[in-house]
Amino acid sequence: MRAVRWHVAALAALAGSAPGVLASQQLDMTLSEAVRRSLEVQPAIIQARGAASNAGWQKRAAYGAFLPAVTFNTSAFRQNSASIVNGLPANPGTYQYNTSVSASVDLFTGFRRLARYRNADATEDAADAGLVNQRYQTTLATEQAFFTALANEDLVRVAEAQVKRAEQQLKITVDKLRAGSATRSDTLRSTVDLGNARLQFLQAQANLATAQATLGQQVGVDQPVRAVPDTTLPSLPDTAALRPSALENAPVVRQNEAQARAAAASVWDSRSQYWPTLGMSYSTSSQGLTQPWNGFGDGNRNLNQLRLSLSWTVFNGFQREQANSQSMVQRDVARAQAADTRRQVNAQLTQQFAALFTTYEQIGIAQTNLDAAREDLRVVSERYRVGAATILDVVTSEANLTQAEVSLVQARYNYLIARAQLEALVGHSL
Repeated sequence: MRAVRWHVAALAALAGSAPGVLASQQLDMTLSEAVRRSLEVQPAIIQARGAASNAGWQKRAAYGAFLPAVTFNTSAFRQNSASIVNGLPANPGTYQYNTSVSASVDLFTGFRRLARYRNADATEDAADAGLVNQRYQTTLATEQAFFTALANEDLVRVAEAQVKRAEQQLKITVDKLRAGSATRSDTLRSTVDLGNARLQFLQAQANLATAQATLGQQVGVDQPVRAVPDTTLPSLPDTAALRPSALENAPVVRQNEAQARAAAASVWDSRSQYWPTLGMSYSTSSQGLTQPWNGFGDGNRNLNQLRLSLSWTVFNGFQREQANSQSMVQRDVARAQAADTRRQVNAQLTQQFAALFTTYEQIGIAQTNLDAAREDLRVVSERYRVGAATILDVVTSEANLTQAEVSLVQARYNYLIARAQLEALVGHSL
């Protein structure tokens, strides 16, 4: 008996010291602040932003292919002996200058530039949709970590209440034993029940510390983060018009459909090799003894050129056919993936709707069970006081109450997480 009490006292000392240690290292944070921080530091969201930026410049470069390319060149040189360069006599040590400006543009490329612009435009749409999808996935991960920390904090309070009930019950059994209305087995059973309650309390505190550390990692800080509840339990959203809207505008659907359009544009890009390419260039240059910043005088040789070029690949060993076949296969795969993604989202919507309604109903059921368990414990405890019930009845009733409290906590946060998962799927807040 003394050994049991010694272990119980040791557990009580550890349980009392843990909250103070954790509280000194915590950083309080609301859900909105946690989401904002995670969107700034998570590598996946930074990578998605970079992909959207690269896609935007790819589209600009595809547009720039329709514009002429302009090049400016200038150089200066001298020799240690008299010579004639570019038809002009030069004394030893005299500088000669070469200056030129050229511009070139493709007049016709077999619709290649148009196909690449369409590909870049679709790629930008896919990257933008991917960024939205990744933003909501990061938000979902943050909300899950946040709600897990909140749930574990509530479970710590549940375990603490369980310890207090067990301590009170142990005191009652000891008093009854002294009065001769209880057996020694009752006190031993109550002592074991108290020890188990304190062990569960310690485990709940350990789970809370882990959840707070995970939340800290998610938001980018090097310390545990305490989740501060800043919202009430939201009601069920209206899901009547949510399915058709989600099937059209869900980020993952838009991303895969844009990728399918990009693959279709690549097919026309590969087919452009069957067409001739027509280009034009113009250049003006000046070589002589006059510095470029002083103009081009009569002593310089000025040359203007206008060129038209035509290139047509008649046969290249079936390389065009190979490229065309590969691009068509990629297009067909991308279209199949887009269609499958739409079906997958449709199936996930059914699953998420069921989870949302189920978890919401579980809250009401868990609350009813909790009220019944509290009343049952009150009745059983009173019956035990008057000798009409055994200590086993009391322990069982206490265990049922604890389980009912745990179930209510889990039901509430399961509903919040199910709601967050649905928001991440449809790509907007409900």
